[in-house]
Amino acid sequence: MTVYYTKEHEWLRVEGDVAVVGITAHAANELGELVFAEARDPGTTVEQGDSVAVVESVKAASDIYAPVTGDVLAFNDALTDDAALVNRDPEGEGWIVRMTVADVAQLEGLLDHATYIALVG
Repeated sequence: MTVYYTKEHEWLRVEGDVAVVGITAHAANELGELVFAEARDPGTTVEQGDSVAVVESVKAASDIYAPVTGDVLAFNDALTDDAALVNRDPEGEGWIVRMTVADVAQLEGLLDHATYIALVG
């Protein structure tokens, strides 16, 4: 399983022909405890860079951007009752959406783990 990162603090993990997307631990820490999360409806096509979800904390609301172009397949329903799951396990059970990857070449433009860590210091 390969994990990719964006400069906007999203991560994308490819699992077969599905991409699992969420926010990084750095982003979760910066936002503070999340109190709400929602995503675009399943079946919605999003372009790379489009807002695919929104998360809200007591500090701020933040768009989550699609790391690649594809179709939204599912929202993590566990976040409906417990958005703070993103804070507790941002790159695991706190995933936000599952989506298709329309163009695998877009993955090449994303960051690897070492480059992302260097970016956030």
